[in-house]
Amino acid sequence: MRLLIANHFANAYESLRSNRMRTTLTILGVTIGIASITVILSLSSGASRLVTSQVGQLGGSTAIVRPGSPMRDLQLSDITASLGGTATVSSLTEQDLITIKNIPEVEAAAPLMLLSGSLTASDETPDKSSLVATTPDFINITPLDMIDGQFIDSVTNQETAVIGAQLSVDLFGTEQSIGRTFRTHGTTFTVIGIIKRQNNPINYNNIDLDHTAIISLEIGKNFNQGVASLQQINIKSTSPDKLAGVVEQTKNTIQSNHFGETNFSIMTDDDLVRPSNELFAAISATLSTVAAISLIVGGIGIMNIMLVGVTERTREIGIRKALGASNTHITWQFLIESLVMSSAGGVLGYLAGYLAAFAISRSFLTFDPAFTWTIAGVALGVSVLVGTLFGLYPAIRAARKDPIEALRQYH
Repeated sequence: MRLLIANHFANAYESLRSNRMRTTLTILGVTIGIASITVILSLSSGASRLVTSQVGQLGGSTAIVRPGSPMRDLQLSDITASLGGTATVSSLTEQDLITIKNIPEVEAAAPLMLLSGSLTASDETPDKSSLVATTPDFINITPLDMIDGQFIDSVTNQETAVIGAQLSVDLFGTEQSIGRTFRTHGTTFTVIGIIKRQNNPINYNNIDLDHTAIISLEIGKNFNQGVASLQQINIKSTSPDKLAGVVEQTKNTIQSNHFGETNFSIMTDDDLVRPSNELFAAISATLSTVAAISLIVGGIGIMNIMLVGVTERTREIGIRKALGASNTHITWQFLIESLVMSSAGGVLGYLAGYLAAFAISRSFLTFDPAFTWTIAGVALGVSVLVGTLFGLYPAIRAARKDPIEALRQYH
């Protein structure tokens, strides 16, 4: 049996080698489809892994409070916020922040208030920038490194700001911008700190800190008619084992402030990762469906070349049957040819897909694609499936040829 299978592979190789151009073009169709799927899956997995690693750095002692029902799906506002979106109406208030801080096991609580408006310095107005109001506790909860200067605190002037490294470059042409000023909402702010490059616009804070200016909550309220409309409250418990109690007390406290309504959600670890993962999974599934069209085209190419091969080798089929080959032997002979082409396309597509994914990540993204056995299994499994589905009909058609009629064919 092993000798027979080896013979089928040898025959498949000789047959495909005799039609190099036709075989190459057929393999290319599968390669493009598998490469597309590999790029999509590796980049989406890389983005999910990025968020997971960020949440893991919090040490299991951090919870995030956001407006909206606990069971709500990821909203458009979450996506636009992560891209530097503007402020929206929120159910979270400054009173919620004050009551959370009064919970005994809470070590720190920091609000995030997103504000609309452009930032201008020396006639430079970056297209990509965001303005966030918060409190000094933010740096105690979210790990941040400073290139220079300090974070906002209780003794700094109200008209001071901390900015991301890239925003510093966009506004002033340098990362060394301590003491320089920019304007927004008719107010001039002095830069007192530069945040080290994060290179992670996708994060649980929904803020690209590299392009963000951080000001005090008090001045942020002045830009919003004196009202603190909070898009998020970050909470850090005194220890990881106290977090569950903090979450429960926070829930009860905010419900009391909101007259018993649960118009907010509290997320920890897996809850923080889930919305982003669901978004990436949805995008990945949609794009993979589109990419599957090229696989169908590649499969049709395999079927076409196999049907042509069956017609050209009719006499060979007759001779094999006359010498004792069964229908099963003929079926496997042609099916193996199909599998060889699709598998070759799968391997090449997998390698090409990762090369393309790395090129894209280096050029346009801030994270690397993920290497997983699942992606490899999907890529190679799909290629084998395509080879089987589109090669089975030509193989069966070859096996069903009448040996006497087949021997009458001379071409």
